[in-house]
Amino acid sequence: MNASVLKNCSLLLLTLFVLQSCEQKGVSTQSKPNDWEQRQIELQPSDSLIQGSTFLSIYSQIYIRREQEQTDLTATVSLHNPNSSDTLFIDKTVYYNTNGKPIRTYFDRTIFIRPMETVQIVIDDLDNEGGTGANFLFDWQMRPGTTEPLFEAVMISTYGQQGISFVTQGKRIK
Repeated sequence: MNASVLKNCSLLLLTLFVLQSCEQKGVSTQSKPNDWEQRQIELQPSDSLIQGSTFLSIYSQIYIRREQEQTDLTATVSLHNPNSSDTLFIDKTVYYNTNGKPIRTYFDRTIFIRPMETVQIVIDDLDNEGGTGANFLFDWQMRPGTTEPLFEAVMISTYGQQGISFVTQGKRIK
């Protein structure tokens, strides 16, 4: 057998062995989307938490050149915990379309976000159900004396040779 063929076969076998051992030890070889069920937490009524709601605008489509022409965008919605030592709790996250109709509820049972952690929701460019004026509503809780969660969205697309990107930030409404 040729030395280079033997070397390539050895590298292939080594790669397969490493991938298989990662899977056997529970190490994922692929990134996975947020598993909201794994983040669920039961808060006790005795916990004295401050409640709030934040509105975040999202654009899954925008007009280009004229009103009859639109382009689809990918949106990355980030739920940030800016606290270095305290957990935040998000009770419900609902995505609405331009007409104010709820499209989907991402979760309606309380989840936690660890200190300095960010969790994300991605709305890909094929999902233009939200339209040109979509939005999110987040209901959340925090311990007194901590900083509120920060909600941001980054929208991005390429159109021909032109790239489009912009950011929106949430606004506390209650």
